[in-house]
Amino acid sequence: MGVAVLFRKKGEYIVSQTKDEHSRNEAVQAEENLREILQIRRDKLAKLQEEGSNPYEITSFHTSHYSEYILEHFEELEGYRVTLAGRIMSKRIMGKASFAHILDSKGQIQLYVQVNELGKEAYDTFKTYDMGDIIGVTGEVFRTHKGEISIRASEITLLSKSLQPLPEKWHGLKDQDLRYRQRYVDMIVNPDVRHTFILRSRIIQEIRRYLDERGFLEVETPVLHTTAGGAAARPFITHHNTLDMDMYLRIATELHLKRLVVGGFDKVYEIGRIFRNEGMSIQHNPEFTTIELYQAFADYHDIMKLTEDMISTVTQNLLGTNTVNYQAVEVKLAAPWARISMIDAVKQYTGIDMSVMESSEEASQAAKAAGITIEDKASWGEILFAVFDEKVEEQLVQPTFIMDYPIEVSPLAKKKKDDPRLTERFEFFIAGREYGNAFSELNDPIDQKERFMDQVRQRAEGNEEAEMMDEDFINALEIGMPPTGGLGIGIDRLVMLLTDSHSIRDVILFPTMKPKE
Repeated sequence: MGVAVLFRKKGEYIVSQTKDEHSRNEAVQAEENLREILQIRRDKLAKLQEEGSNPYEITSFHTSHYSEYILEHFEELEGYRVTLAGRIMSKRIMGKASFAHILDSKGQIQLYVQVNELGKEAYDTFKTYDMGDIIGVTGEVFRTHKGEISIRASEITLLSKSLQPLPEKWHGLKDQDLRYRQRYVDMIVNPDVRHTFILRSRIIQEIRRYLDERGFLEVETPVLHTTAGGAAARPFITHHNTLDMDMYLRIATELHLKRLVVGGFDKVYEIGRIFRNEGMSIQHNPEFTTIELYQAFADYHDIMKLTEDMISTVTQNLLGTNTVNYQAVEVKLAAPWARISMIDAVKQYTGIDMSVMESSEEASQAAKAAGITIEDKASWGEILFAVFDEKVEEQLVQPTFIMDYPIEVSPLAKKKKDDPRLTERFEFFIAGREYGNAFSELNDPIDQKERFMDQVRQRAEGNEEAEMMDEDFINALEIGMPPTGGLGIGIDRLVMLLTDSHSIRDVILFPTMKPKE
């Protein structure tokens, strides 16, 4: 009979069947066995507490080294006495000598535990410890006859008792849902998962370093907004009791950051959580992390250069290369990246030349002939965007800037001087997916108010993702905002790319999950 994996929910124990449990009777037996194991662990804890050795009463344990440092600096530490702490991941009892591996935040290391070194009473106590227990160890660094760097334990302290067993083999747990729900177990038994989140943290650190070295100032803006703006998205709505008013979790940081540019900060950025009450997929989570930055006296061409240089620099610094493999596709992130207008991209990949179509009727016919569903009232710009979205985006494998978006889908971007149907906006695409969005920011308060009014009309017609009117932002623009370039990048998607992760849930520590019944 295979070993089942136990998880706990609301005080109940749930068994995830392993591959060789084919019948209900076997599953029931496995559950009974696990309940017995749980009781044994609790009995061990009760015995320790009766003997005055309650591990939960220990408040601190001071270590001298992590496993990784010991393994990497064995030559200088051989024969030295060290103290470290970690979780028991394996244990082999062999009479008067035993081996175990403990896991700390940096990795694993082997322990060699002898009755003569530890003492009979302490050794007998060690033999009762379970997989998952957290212990503190003091001992001498040495190498075994088989060549494995180890710690010859002279003192062992139980720091925390694990009352639930860990999975023996993580691949035996086929329910991906449980891995996301119980990330703490996922990280204990799967080193690759921990590495992903370490790399995530370092990616953000490198982005900060890049921008700080170029004179950008990191700021914090409100998460609770009185008006949801800065993006086309449905907000989460909450209620402030004291003010007796509805408020919105922010869907973007854009409008507050632009206010800071008005106030005199020429280069600002914010890394933080964004909340959108929308669908969920391998690319979307209701709360996610973005970076938005704004640079006064710059346009979208300047921001393109910054974007490709920042991402290629961060990648090179972290991975030692600008070439990554994402889902079996080789992606080259070294600058410069390809640049192409949306009109030209549509023509290149579909053969539809929107530049020669002046009416929405003509554009609609061409799009429908290509198999794209177009709404009856769709404008020329909306049709252009729909064709690109359905037929072109997925084909953009190598890093590509798609430039000059229609004004209908770009309410915060400046119009192009030579074609007022379009704006100075770009998005960049890698491996068939959008990673960031940028504009030459609209700083004309009259034009901006007109576009907000159009968005308000769309909301009244049922478009819940249309922008709301933000009178204070209009007031800020009337004070005067210099020509400015802005950029927003989805941090989670960038982490997915650099860690070769299939789903956004693989790079968010605690992704949004529907509660179990």
